[in-house]
Amino acid sequence: MHTLVSWSGGKDACYALMKAVDAGYRPAALLNVMNETGQRSRSHGLPADVLQQQAAALQLPLHLIESSWQDYEQKFVAALHDLRIQYDLSSVVFGDIDLQEHRNWEEKVTAAAGMQAVLPLWQQPRTKLLPEMLDAGIEAMIVSCNSIMGPSFPGRLLSREMIPELEKLGVDPCGENGEYHSLVLNCPLFKQRVEYNIENRREHDGYWFLAT
Repeated sequence: MHTLVSWSGGKDACYALMKAVDAGYRPAALLNVMNETGQRSRSHGLPADVLQQQAAALQLPLHLIESSWQDYEQKFVAALHDLRIQYDLSSVVFGDIDLQEHRNWEEKVTAAAGMQAVLPLWQQPRTKLLPEMLDAGIEAMIVSCNSIMGPSFPGRLLSREMIPELEKLGVDPCGENGEYHSLVLNCPLFKQRVEYNIENRREHDGYWFLAT
């Protein structure tokens, strides 16, 4: 069962990949959508070089496509179609947990490309998922967050000790509502740890980001 992984670079995509491998899926490649300039990823604002580091650590080819939000779906489907043929794929792994509109979109675009959407984390309890990920050996850093969390969180590693802090702020520990995004630095599937140098933090449209 050769599969493509919709790869954000974050903890959810990583844990979904790990669970898919445990279930017998064989990842063939990673796909990430970058902004129009190809400088940073659409989902997490990550530079291409750190995504390439992750792909090298996973020993998987990484495919990057550039897109605006307006033509995102069209370009995503086109990429799925091309990669299905290139790698003889039957499915795409996504890291969504319980947002139905996300699942609906993923099932629509994969069906349009002749594949199936696989969501290994679907409807798992949010309160249990982050501790599970940490126990599974995922090391992840917060790379962006909303103004409720503020500039002190980007650059911090996710931990069990952080969960009460997030809950006190009214933030979902998994960040499933978009409160924060993460970057996986290491996991059992990585052959080597990813290095990410933090220079400073910047604010844009009510969100704080790490600037490298």
